[in-house]
Amino acid sequence: MKKKYLTTSQEAFFPNLTRESYHVTSSPTAEYNCIAHAVGNADRWWWPDDLAPHAHWPEGLAKAETLEAFVLAYETEGYLVCPDQNRGLEDGFEKVAIFVDVEGIPTHACRQLSDGAWTSKLGESEDIQHQTLEDMEGGDGLSLGYGQVKIILKRSVS
Repeated sequence: MKKKYLTTSQEAFFPNLTRESYHVTSSPTAEYNCIAHAVGNADRWWWPDDLAPHAHWPEGLAKAETLEAFVLAYETEGYLVCPDQNRGLEDGFEKVAIFVDVEGIPTHACRQLSDGAWTSKLGESEDIQHQTLEDMEGGDGLSLGYGQVKIILKRSVS
């Protein structure tokens, strides 16, 4: 089966992404975003926003675009902060990486797959599978790339 790729204008947004390091794994959809995709939820958009009528945020958590709020949201799904911030594959665990822009505001999240690769949902666009977190890093998180990985969380898988 022939691999699918993003358009060249989409690829240009990610300075570290190369055709050798990723491929598209879904069609575009606005049903869910990267925050939801990272926990395996493909039927709703996760974001701490009261203005977006379709946005979900875990009950009882502050609706704030802060790293702390996003960590707390993932904790409701069983994730805990990875004390050593190890990006590598660990038997028995599923990992999520949260990216931030130059101001420290979360911009993206992705999930590690069982083979060590990562999966990302690109806004309302496609899902992609990429080899490293560095593939999505770069830029300032505002106009280019998703910024930098700020925190790694993990949860036990059975």
